[in-house]
Amino acid sequence: MDLLQKVESALDSIRPYLEADGGNVSIEEITSDNIVRIKLLGSCGSCPMSIMTMKAGIEQAVKRSVPEISGVEAVNLTDVDDPNAVMPGS
Repeated sequence: MDLLQKVESALDSIRPYLEADGGNVSIEEITSDNIVRIKLLGSCGSCPMSIMTMKAGIEQAVKRSVPEISGVEAVNLTDVDDPNAVMPGS
């Protein structure tokens, strides 16, 4: 199983939680220094809590399942102070 498949498998383990809030993630790339770059989809892309979700949930799940990954970055994180950010359900 290659690195991409391992990371997809790790993401599959947390997708039900993201989908429950109307969100999802896709892998944009895995860099040469083993950083996974992901895109937050659906409500995850515009939620100010997505930074917490990304670090505490997604990054931890990926690094636990695929120890050779050195980090996870989202290409489209919404800042908590972004005036266009919307909380789930609002």
